[in-house]
Amino acid sequence: MSAAVARPFIFTTIGRKYLMGISGLIWAGFVLSHMAANLLIIFNPQAYNSYGHALTSGNFIYVAEAILVLAIVTHVICGISLTRENLAARGSSRYAMTPNGEKGASLASKTMAPQGALILAFIISHIATFKYGTYYETSVGGVVMRDLHRLVVEVFKQPGYMAWYVVCLVLLGFHLSHGIGAIFQSLGLRNDKYACLIKKISVIYAVIVAAGFLVQPIYVFFIAG
Repeated sequence: MSAAVARPFIFTTIGRKYLMGISGLIWAGFVLSHMAANLLIIFNPQAYNSYGHALTSGNFIYVAEAILVLAIVTHVICGISLTRENLAARGSSRYAMTPNGEKGASLASKTMAPQGALILAFIISHIATFKYGTYYETSVGGVVMRDLHRLVVEVFKQPGYMAWYVVCLVLLGFHLSHGIGAIFQSLGLRNDKYACLIKKISVIYAVIVAAGFLVQPIYVFFIAG
């Protein structure tokens, strides 16, 4: 009988957890930087449009988009695979009594899969709305560029889209509140000594990102003209 062929590391449970952690880390970094850039809208349209033009006028944007797409596809596939594997491993034990309190799973951790599905739908909707939305032109310092500020104001003045965006960003906050800690765990960087600190960092990070993102639609809906 021939010896069993070893599976490539990335297809093992540990390998998929590493991929899950790394892809999550990439997106965690992206949402923080994207949130910070969105805050430019509260200063003036020129600053907002100039940033958008600088970001999209070179070839770097294509590299960044490719990395983000690869990361989210990896994150989704690994997440589904690991979830199915965990459910299969539990078997009948899934009906056993689950712990509460400190040892019990939080609501955010229990609902990571449906959260992820809704956030993915939001990302696709967001890209369709702003990247491929109506193209307006403006000029800043003699340079012709896309008037992204006008499109953002036009979209966020719609109560329906405003409500959808707010709900999704609150959901993103919940996802990050558990997801950041899960990244540490997936990469083998979490232990009992720092578990409480990592949990606090996760929650603080999630609140900062979600609140920062919510500034844009709230400012546009109630203040921007």
